[in-house]
Amino acid sequence: MLNLHEQKTKRYMKLSRYNLTTISSKSVTLPSADVFNLPERVLQFGTGVLLRGLPDYFIDKANRQGIFNGRIVVVKSTEGSTDDFDQQDSLYTLCIRGIENGEKIEQTIVNSAISRVIQASNRWPDILAFAASDSLDIIISNTTEVGIQLTDDDINANPPVSYPGKLLAVLYHRYMAFDGAADKGLVIIPTELILDNGTKLNEIVLKLAERNKLPEDFISWLQEHNHFCNSLVDRIVPGKPSVEMQGDLAETLGYTDKLLSMSEVYRLWAIEGDERIKERLSFAAVDPGVIIAPNIELYRELKLRLLNGTHTLSCGIAFLAGIETVKLAMDDGAMEAYIAKLMKSEIAPAIPFAIEGDVAEEFSNKVLDRFRNPYIQHQWISITLNYTSKLAMRVVPVLINYIQKSNTVPDLIALGFAAYICFMKGTEKDGKYYGTLDGKPYVLNDDKAAHLASLWKSNGEENVVVAVLRDRSLWDTDLSSLPDFAEQVNGYFIKIQNSSMRKVLEEVLQKEV
Repeated sequence: MLNLHEQKTKRYMKLSRYNLTTISSKSVTLPSADVFNLPERVLQFGTGVLLRGLPDYFIDKANRQGIFNGRIVVVKSTEGSTDDFDQQDSLYTLCIRGIENGEKIEQTIVNSAISRVIQASNRWPDILAFAASDSLDIIISNTTEVGIQLTDDDINANPPVSYPGKLLAVLYHRYMAFDGAADKGLVIIPTELILDNGTKLNEIVLKLAERNKLPEDFISWLQEHNHFCNSLVDRIVPGKPSVEMQGDLAETLGYTDKLLSMSEVYRLWAIEGDERIKERLSFAAVDPGVIIAPNIELYRELKLRLLNGTHTLSCGIAFLAGIETVKLAMDDGAMEAYIAKLMKSEIAPAIPFAIEGDVAEEFSNKVLDRFRNPYIQHQWISITLNYTSKLAMRVVPVLINYIQKSNTVPDLIALGFAAYICFMKGTEKDGKYYGTLDGKPYVLNDDKAAHLASLWKSNGEENVVVAVLRDRSLWDTDLSSLPDFAEQVNGYFIKIQNSSMRKVLEEVLQKEV
């Protein structure tokens, strides 16, 4: 017997190019027939939802406005079928839901940016054939952070194993096809979430070219006529909605879509490049979410400190206060006040980067809108993944800068550290470490969990705060030497232990008023 979801979806047609003309729903934006005649200008490594929800979104938007006028050939490097793309002519629905400037936004778009998807393992010659296409101009990738690694790869393999190996094979094939023509170099934009991703990918490709003993003339062409751009992407694209929501959407739209994805409204693709790069990436003109600038460090700092840093400092407090998701925290008066004041009053003034005017304030307001998104269920316990290293990277530079600039301890950051130490009180079982809240265990997904457990055991409740803050292996500095910081953290820590996270949070906020 069919379940309710299957009953709802079975009677609807499948999304495809042929069926576009029969979709009558006014709630979805459809592509025009002209888009299917556009040339293929982009080679994309990766089929994931982030690429489909951000770069491919911008390209589709530009095509609709007659600006970029190019489609994407996608390389699938992982195992698995391309059937979902093939059966839908690579069309997919992007449901954009969220809050922008305090207003609720709902948009549903059938994206037609992708022309075809090619499986690298069995159709590598087809990918090389496209590498020799006169219309190819841009390469995009998202192969996860692990994808940009130097390995002993053979670029003559069918296909090479690594992404840098595949990329080098594509570039070398293009060089040979066009006899090293200067105007056939490409713009290469990795979107993997690592610092200076373009620079690192360029370095790896050059080393791999040397290991493969490729000609010096090719290496010169690679360096002089191809542009590896650092980039930063930021958009929450959780992928498919719940089964129930899929059924409701099928009923509303009149069709089913195996590639349907949800996305928040906020979007940012910051790309490091000059005016020549901006001219080639003409899709940037259609949306303020695409920023092309000679230096994108400002955008990295804003995201790292205001969004990521706020998440990290808030996760232990919210979890220990019994709040499960970021959205529920924004519905809670105390947590909402903590998050907003932390971001605007303590983190923003202490970002270790020169920021002009109201840039930090405007970015903070956008982040708060994102946190309020009712369509994104972001679990605080998930945000505690690698808690220690996130604090060290995202928060410690801000903490040090704040104290140096103001000569006072940031109360809300101190509370965040106290909550972290409480949260990380763990015991080992079957090789994993667990904390306990209201008698129920939770997993400590942190590579420092064993070390924190040792510090708790050897120092006890009376001395663990100073021991943790003093530990240079955690922070690469002695945080207990910061004036009055250890005393403030320890004071909040004791109150949490003797009372509750909720009561301490409310007490701190009253002091902030």
